[in-house]
Amino acid sequence: MSTKVAIIGAGLGGLACAIALRKQGFEVQVYEKAKKFRPAGAGLGLLPNGLNSLEAIEPDLVKNIKSFGCCVTKSSLRNTLGEIIRSSPRRDLFWDKYGQPLVTVWWWNLQQILASKLPPDIIHLDHRCLDFQQDEDSVKIYFGNGKTASADLLIGADGINSAVRKKLIADEQPRYLGSFCWRAVVKCDQSFIEPNELVFIRGDKQFMYLLNLGDGNISWITRKLSPEYQLSANAAETKSRVLDEIADWAEPIQAIVQATDAERILEGPICDRLPLSSWSKGRVTLLGDAAHPMSPAMGQGANMTFEDAYALANCLSKSSSIEKAFTNYEKNRLERTKIIQTYSAKREMRYYETDEQKAGRETPPESPTIDEIRQWLYSYKPL
Repeated sequence: MSTKVAIIGAGLGGLACAIALRKQGFEVQVYEKAKKFRPAGAGLGLLPNGLNSLEAIEPDLVKNIKSFGCCVTKSSLRNTLGEIIRSSPRRDLFWDKYGQPLVTVWWWNLQQILASKLPPDIIHLDHRCLDFQQDEDSVKIYFGNGKTASADLLIGADGINSAVRKKLIADEQPRYLGSFCWRAVVKCDQSFIEPNELVFIRGDKQFMYLLNLGDGNISWITRKLSPEYQLSANAAETKSRVLDEIADWAEPIQAIVQATDAERILEGPICDRLPLSSWSKGRVTLLGDAAHPMSPAMGQGANMTFEDAYALANCLSKSSSIEKAFTNYEKNRLERTKIIQTYSAKREMRYYETDEQKAGRETPPESPTIDEIRQWLYSYKPL
């Protein structure tokens, strides 16, 4: 098996895969389009299947993540007036059944934890992938700064708008799911949310998550049903739009958004792509959102990516050729990610159903329940 690997993208999947491959003895270089690492992203949830995969890659990772993030022990549903409709313990749900908690963490902190496990000189910033060419012996990658690199195999871990995927698959643009999103991380008064709590606020065709991320940080994520969308002209307009959307919500909720630096608010459509029948050609394959972008409705984007990272490194280490490794990787991952992509898209629209619509929705008798889906999903153990 050839040993020089180039990974495009120093996000969560690219870095996790680099750690896994280096442990298996591969020579890895990671290329990232950003000119520098900076605080970015919002909060996300790591679930038992993702944590199990990270633990298989590097046991210390999960310990570090738990110390930086928040192990959720309670979740609550509130209305837009801030009143609690119901609350329930989360620790029992995850620990008792799956042996791992639900951990909420800032994307930026998670990226830094992963990066700290790699030698700094193998992460190359300001390297936007423009193109690649492959032959029977190698892959040559071309970057926007005029530089090139060669490797035995190439992994595209560069997100939903992957440059590697564009060249490899040449498929359609991402599919807008009719759900528009704003999200951010802010240090602010936390009297509205308990230290280990996850809050879901349900409005009319709109909702908000509040995630405690540790170290005084709260992530707010709000989405609204929007058949069409238009991006704001600037950061100030973005913040103004969010405040207009929640103008009749409880003052403590508005105050969290008001305390947020406008430049830190991320705005964009919720998109996915239809599942593929293959992610690989020759010496090139895809991973994470580059392979199977999905709605965040099931909270599985990062978790599926970590499953991919371990599976790909494992297949490469145990196969006698790149072709066999990629075949085994796809055999391990394609069907599972297809199910989650499809289910996540359906769940995104269910956020916006009224109680009457939920009661009137017909479910085919053979369809698995949400509890059965979660059992299958969270019980996953890397091979």
